[in-house]
Amino acid sequence: MAQRTTTTDRVFAALRESIVTGEFPAGSLHSIYRLAELLDVSRTPVREAVLRLADIGLVSVERNRGVRIRGVTVGDVRSVFELRLMIEVPATAYAAGHATAQDVEALEEALVGMRAGADALDEVRFTGHDRTLHHRIAAVLGNPRLQQEVAALRDSIQTRGASTLHRSRGMTEILEEHVPIVEAIASKNPAAAAARMEEHLVNTATLLMAQAATPDDPAPGAGWANRLQEHLYLPEETARTRQQ
Repeated sequence: MAQRTTTTDRVFAALRESIVTGEFPAGSLHSIYRLAELLDVSRTPVREAVLRLADIGLVSVERNRGVRIRGVTVGDVRSVFELRLMIEVPATAYAAGHATAQDVEALEEALVGMRAGADALDEVRFTGHDRTLHHRIAAVLGNPRLQQEVAALRDSIQTRGASTLHRSRGMTEILEEHVPIVEAIASKNPAAAAARMEEHLVNTATLLMAQAATPDDPAPGAGWANRLQEHLYLPEETARTRQQ
């Protein structure tokens, strides 16, 4: 039985689309009354939809003023990707050292799916396989909480409309960043796998911060991730520590 779409669902989808596309720019202020008039609905579903939008960080509700479009700030992107670097880089190194033939096959299938989505210009298909690929890499560690955290970090940015797709780069370019990650895992090269994942995440974050930047909230310089890079993956130091 198909799930019934409510008026609140439709209002939520319409408002989210307006925010994601930039029709309602970050920082703009809107009244519940005006939004209801614009969407030709009562104020109740608008209020309910706005609360859902606030829950995922797209808007903030200002008492006696209205709804403020929040968008994504440079700081939001940086904090999310610093966490992803700390989690996904060592997890990718671990995957390269412990992935089974079945794990590698699943990763290669995800790449095939991404390529098919890119060829068909199917963004939903492409991003679904992209998500699957990252999920499968994290799965090698056998830690469901890690997988959940990676997915939540991705969603905390993507559900608020931040994406490089069709803005800073295309699907083929994104695919090409994932191919060497999978190749390094398949060849059981932890250092290369970690390096390729790090490059992918740093590049994605750099592009997203450039998109989110404003005169009052500029993007950081090219070396923004340097403070983490010396500590993300230290196989030699770890090996020496075990021998002491």
